[in-house]
Amino acid sequence: MKPAIALLALAAACAIAQDQQPPMPDMNMSGMNMVEMNAASMYLMNLASGTSQNPEAWLMPMIQTHLGNWNTTFMGLGFLSDIQQSGPRGGDKLYSTNWAMASAEHRLGSGAFEAVLMLSLEPATVTNRSYPLLFQTGETAYGVPLVDRQHPHNLIMELGFHYVRPLTEHTMIDLYFAPVGDPALGPVAYPHRASADEFPEAPISHHLQDSTHIADEVVTAGIRYRQFKLEASGFYGSEPGENRWIIQTGPINSWSARLWYFPNRHWAAQISGGRLAHPEALQPGDQVRITSSIAYSRPMAGRNWDSTLVWGRTHSTATYRNLNSYLAETAVPVTRRNILSGRFELADKDELFGGQSALYGSTFRIGEYTAGYTRDIDLFRYLETGIGANFSSYTLPGAIKAYYGSHPLGGNIFLRLRLRPAK
Repeated sequence: MKPAIALLALAAACAIAQDQQPPMPDMNMSGMNMVEMNAASMYLMNLASGTSQNPEAWLMPMIQTHLGNWNTTFMGLGFLSDIQQSGPRGGDKLYSTNWAMASAEHRLGSGAFEAVLMLSLEPATVTNRSYPLLFQTGETAYGVPLVDRQHPHNLIMELGFHYVRPLTEHTMIDLYFAPVGDPALGPVAYPHRASADEFPEAPISHHLQDSTHIADEVVTAGIRYRQFKLEASGFYGSEPGENRWIIQTGPINSWSARLWYFPNRHWAAQISGGRLAHPEALQPGDQVRITSSIAYSRPMAGRNWDSTLVWGRTHSTATYRNLNSYLAETAVPVTRRNILSGRFELADKDELFGGQSALYGSTFRIGEYTAGYTRDIDLFRYLETGIGANFSSYTLPGAIKAYYGSHPLGGNIFLRLRLRPAK
């Protein structure tokens, strides 16, 4: 608990000191120095991972400049967290989740080309290939399934190439190829979702909603007409292996399709479906996934109020089981420096118990309810620094309370660093 006590003490001291300082300027687009952009260029600027999109009203924290005729963008987010969880299966750990992204865009006539590289140091900063997370399942570590633990992301989270070109005043085509990237399946993945920016830990519904955000050999074609965007992808369906330092390869054996609707700049909604070929290394069969989501973003207190609702359902072709998940997530800036966050989930889990247990293969509906607070402090010129904490409680069936305790609890105390433009 010593890291947690130290972070709490630092949070209190910085919060008192920060109240004496003037407010920070708007972090979005300040000091922007860019080559003239066309409609295709602006379209690319609004993308998250792959071809997914947060609402256009989101104040994207990024540094923008140019190298010759190339517009460049830099973003980054990192957490240093101490997690504590109760019960027989709970754990504690000091760990860091993080990512950094760079993109370079160049106009090509009326169109635009963009290259994207996204990296994470989690293979080094999440030791022993996982961090504790009650009721999380999916992927493996040291040859066994991860249960009550979350895997780190790959060193290369995305290496992608976009080409976008207008066809008419209201129609645009979008072509995307990524040796490592995000196919057209699911909502904006949680590391890049506006409403998830104050959470160091993954949702327990991740593997039922957006786990394909790091896939291999992704090819996507899309067309946008006014407020609608339709896209389809082919990709290698197996989830990343345990060696997080390398780029994996495999045949394009999976597919997905996604329809977006953007009624205005504050809203982004999608429905998607796909078939994943043998996604889990130790689980037989393929997986059919359907998701839908709606996201909202509106400027508030010099920041944005960001919220997301997600439903995800998977069907296993081996077990014939259907698993459902539901997520509601929000980040509310009460003031410029004080942010309240909430994440509420229901997720069906059928991998909580191994083959030696009488409960092996049984499905249980788990509820997770997380509330958090972040206090921004002005420490570094190029980093938006915050210290915060969140607290989680759970609901679970009586049949598994002997394994988890009647009222399991969890919490994170964290330092958050986010790249921002200079003041």
